[in-house]
Amino acid sequence: MKIISWNLLHSVGATLGQIALLAEQEKPDLLLMQEATEAVDGLPARIGGHYARNPLPGRLHGLAAWCPLPFPRAPHQIALQSGIFVQRISQIVPLESFSVANVHLSHGQLMNRRQLRRIAGHLPPRAMIIGDCNMVGPALLPGFRDVGERGPTHDMGKVVPLRLDRCLIRNLGRARAEILAASGSDHRPIAVWVDI
Repeated sequence: MKIISWNLLHSVGATLGQIALLAEQEKPDLLLMQEATEAVDGLPARIGGHYARNPLPGRLHGLAAWCPLPFPRAPHQIALQSGIFVQRISQIVPLESFSVANVHLSHGQLMNRRQLRRIAGHLPPRAMIIGDCNMVGPALLPGFRDVGERGPTHDMGKVVPLRLDRCLIRNLGRARAEILAASGSDHRPIAVWVDI
């Protein structure tokens, strides 16, 4: 199964056309997006498939999921501990044999790890957590292993490249990851192939 995650950089980042192009070229089984706005709601009209978006409380952007096939069950959100400025959520996408948590975590290095632990507690035994973790260093999440590509995924003002986008899995098979080339955002998409 191929899963792609991309932080779009909300209203000034990747356009609907750039997102559609990525989906058409890469053909993921699941495309997860962070900082998705209402403009992204037009994705199914553009390329077909099924879509769900969960805005962050009080924000115009949030988390979104697109799948070429119907979701086995509707994606839903769970509330996370609040960051300094933003109330965070996680979008949970139940699949046939495991669940995926789409995340855009807080910047605080203690807070984002606490948020990961809350998410893990809401997931079934077979699970993936993927997205913009805003994390530097190891995740320190018991039971999960980091299978994300180790290169930089974010350009901080084209000065400091950082690996902020992660993929953590629990009780899933072999996995490999790759950082994809795409334009429009300060983040690069990550793709993960996982044996289910």
